Amino acid sequence: MNYVDGFVAAVPVASREIYTKYARDAAAIFKENGALQVVECWGDDVPEGTLTSFPMAVKRGDDEVVVFAWIVWPSRTIRDEGMKAVMADPRVKPETNPMPFDGKRLIYGGFEVIVDE
Repeated sequence: MNYVDGFVAAVPVASREIYTKYARDAAAIFKENGALQVVECWGDDVPEGTLTSFPMAVKRGDDEVVVFAWIVWPSRTIRDEGMKAVMADPRVKPETNPMPFDGKRLIYGGFEVIVDE
């Protein structure tokens, strides 16, 4: 069964085009290193919660939107190898290609797929 990396971030609304280019470029690098699919979603119906919510989790500011993304890999092993290669790739280094959002508020994790209907 596949393996999935999931991400949630707060991105400045004014940076949508910059973020989209950044995400497309990153997607190509992930796919070069074994990813099957990369999906990036720009929030347009992401409600504020009273106890928990996506906006609360990423401390979204008034001028930001929540982005939800995932990467599908064939397996955890391929993900581990691929992610290591991606992180070593100079094209994704913050010094040469800074993230167009606050990476300190990025939430991410790896997930074993248990249902895929």
